[in-house]
Amino acid sequence: MKTEILPEGSTLDPQNWDSIRALGHQMLDDMIDYIQSSGQRPAWKKPSAYAMASMQQPLPEISQDAAHVYEDFFTQVLPFNTNNIHPRFWGWVQGGGTITGMLADMLASGMNANVSIGDHMPMYVEQQVINWAKEMMGFPSTASGILVSGGSLANITALIVARNHFNKSIRRKGLQSVSSPLIVYGSAETHNCAIKGIEVVGIGSDNFRKIPVDEHYCIRLDELTRMIEEDRAAGHTPFCIIGNAGTVNTGAIDPLTELADIAKANGCWFHIDGAFGAIPKILPEFQEKLKGIELADSVAFDYHKWLYVNYEVACVLIRDAAAHREAFAIAVNYLITHERGLSGGPDPFSNYGMELSRGFKALKVWMSLKEHGMDKYRQLVRQNLRQAQYLAELITMESMLELVAPVSLNIVCFRYTTPSSNNDELNHINKEILMQLHEKGIAAPTYTILDGRYVIRVAITNHRTRLTDLDQLVKAVIQIGNEVAAS
Repeated sequence: MKTEILPEGSTLDPQNWDSIRALGHQMLDDMIDYIQSSGQRPAWKKPSAYAMASMQQPLPEISQDAAHVYEDFFTQVLPFNTNNIHPRFWGWVQGGGTITGMLADMLASGMNANVSIGDHMPMYVEQQVINWAKEMMGFPSTASGILVSGGSLANITALIVARNHFNKSIRRKGLQSVSSPLIVYGSAETHNCAIKGIEVVGIGSDNFRKIPVDEHYCIRLDELTRMIEEDRAAGHTPFCIIGNAGTVNTGAIDPLTELADIAKANGCWFHIDGAFGAIPKILPEFQEKLKGIELADSVAFDYHKWLYVNYEVACVLIRDAAAHREAFAIAVNYLITHERGLSGGPDPFSNYGMELSRGFKALKVWMSLKEHGMDKYRQLVRQNLRQAQYLAELITMESMLELVAPVSLNIVCFRYTTPSSNNDELNHINKEILMQLHEKGIAAPTYTILDGRYVIRVAITNHRTRLTDLDQLVKAVIQIGNEVAAS
């Protein structure tokens, strides 16, 4: 087969700038229409057989017109989105994004900046966003931080800093330089990404102590203290305590101030996983409930959850900036900062995390916070909190529904129930209700298991949700439940 030789001066830029401009305008109009009409479509739609088959093609060898490629996206990909922009999407903990966030991603992609090193404005924009994060979480201005893809990497980053700060030899010699096992403590409700992080940093999940929770799904301090004492007596090293500012199952908030005291008394690093539940720290009325975040050695939270920023962007803050830098910085001759020129500028972000290649994710946060202001975000977070309480009230008024966990934040866990059904039967009924809610496009909550009970879990991090959407959910759950129970 003869290989085509491209002429000198070949490029990936378009040959016809006017046609690509027109296509770009069409894409923008289509996406704005798509978001504007989100509530008019089903909450979820299963990918069609045609769309699935379209993803089984061989590697393209021949150029295709950009308009044809976009048509494939428009017909085969866009209609079968997760659809977390929908007003009745309450699955997992996924924010719905905004128009400005979408446009900011376009701008950032057009700039194509690598926000790792150099004297260019994207570096300073990220510094600004991190400084704003310190203000939101009550961290000192001298603290450090970095933007990452999500809560998983944020938690892992904090654990790396904690581990390397604990023993300065670990970076060079590994955990072999530690004479006894390092032990991490957290409630049984701690997110699995933190446990993955414990495995990734070499401590091992066997060295994570799952502390029992109380009736509110918060960590039991007496059990934590007992386990620390037992580990120390066994020759182990209590190393880190993870507090939850909003567990993913129920939104439970651990007693953070007490955890900070226990960590300090035992020489432990205190980390808070605040993936979504730390966000109400911006509310004056939540200062007492979330008191203790400002005492942590590190805190992780997501912008793309309860601050509604488009995926993907999260933040980890580290109180001790020197410890943060010491955990990652490495001197190599091709990354030396200069006094002037592009190689000047602020301390490279590559000294504060694993990534050397980093996109300009700070732009959408910076633009969103400037456009709306914190007062608007406070109103929206309060709106979601009120909506969760409203849903809980609807559930308690219905004899066929049962509220399964306290509603401390924006997560509501409930199930359909009948007096004649046992727990296994109710688990089957509620699972079927959930799947039918999805398949019929009515709503997209998800699920969890609490004390052996399969429950429908509604996580409201959605600025498009209205009370009427929750009315529809309750009505549909009862109707489907009655039909399933009678079948």
